[in-house]
Amino acid sequence: MAEPTDVQIALSTASVYPESTATAFEIAARLGYDGVEVMVWTDPVSQDIEALRRLSDYHGIPILAVHAPCLLITQRVWSTDPWVKLQRARAAAEKLGASTVVVHPPFRWQRQYARDFVDGIWRMADETDVRFAVENMYPWRYRDREMLAYAPDWDVTQHDYRHFTIDLSHAATARTDALEMAGRMGDRLGHVHLADGRGSAKDEHLVPGRGTQPCAELLEHLTLSGFDGHVVIEVNTRRAMSGAEREADLAEALAFARKHLASAVRVPRR
Repeated sequence: MAEPTDVQIALSTASVYPESTATAFEIAARLGYDGVEVMVWTDPVSQDIEALRRLSDYHGIPILAVHAPCLLITQRVWSTDPWVKLQRARAAAEKLGASTVVVHPPFRWQRQYARDFVDGIWRMADETDVRFAVENMYPWRYRDREMLAYAPDWDVTQHDYRHFTIDLSHAATARTDALEMAGRMGDRLGHVHLADGRGSAKDEHLVPGRGTQPCAELLEHLTLSGFDGHVVIEVNTRRAMSGAEREADLAEALAFARKHLASAVRVPRR
């Protein structure tokens, strides 16, 4: 019988959208998640460190990671300067006891930021114990056209970062082999966004097990490799017809992650 894993499983607050950040804490506590990852976005609570601390204390659910506001809809959240955004994300993580800041590579039109990004992330990582885990993205596609929207590259393994986040839905959209990508990340893989996809041009974020991605195999690989980061359920529940249906999806995702993390014998990472 496999030994239990000590990898913690968190719920991304993005997984309850269009419900609020506060609702994510409530659901995470009720379903038995180990923690949450806060997606900093337009919800004022997600931007307020004291409000997040109160939610964490009230529900008894720790904040394990902070996702910096890197999306198109968050270009004005926590400043329009992308480096200020990352500094504030780091400060939030430090104050809230989170071990990881998730960050996307720059958009190509953020030219100066993109030129300095790799070196700048190293400088910031050297100043804190918080991990800056840079997340794989994907080309944007419309019909038969493809646009490379991220710089220096959507495939973050093409550059030297101290820590990576792998997102399986993004791997599906990029039509790249997620297990191969995880292999290239090696022991710098510090964070996982667990979701499924079917390889469409749209970033789907399906409940794991409902698409074509090797979600189970990746979780088993994490256990066997002595992974010491967090697994975060980041799925799309916007089409849920009720709160009960949303919670059922999030419970299914949690059960999937626990089952496959426990299906291989964990070995210590050197």
